[in-house]
Amino acid sequence: MASVAMKTTLAASADAVWELVSDFNGLPKYVAAIAASTMEGTGLGAVRTLTLAGGGTVVERLESQDDAARTLSYSIVRSPLPLESYLATVAVRPQGDDVCEIQWSSTFEPAGAAEEEASEIVRGVYSGAFEGLRKLFGG
Repeated sequence: MASVAMKTTLAASADAVWELVSDFNGLPKYVAAIAASTMEGTGLGAVRTLTLAGGGTVVERLESQDDAARTLSYSIVRSPLPLESYLATVAVRPQGDDVCEIQWSSTFEPAGAAEEEASEIVRGVYSGAFEGLRKLFGG
């Protein structure tokens, strides 16, 4: 099982960042690689279909969400990425009044690619999300 974990600091309150990140259908608001998102269902078990800017779709399911702890976990149901058994967790932690840290981590099995190649793809996804969040919030 491979794993990737990354974090960054944002110049915003944990509550403000969590409000955006906890919207399971909201990735297009801060991830440039995602052109659109549609969702079926609400709450745990909800499924989002992400349309990628370059074509293709990724289908993900909300596995857990704890608003008090500012964490959520999701899995990939179907994807063109070389990953299987992908489970990710996003956590937002306060670091002061107007500063927070966002952590994004996952475990997965590489599928049709070397572990380092699959890990690099995941790191690229997280880096893109962090870049979009820094544009919105500063950091």
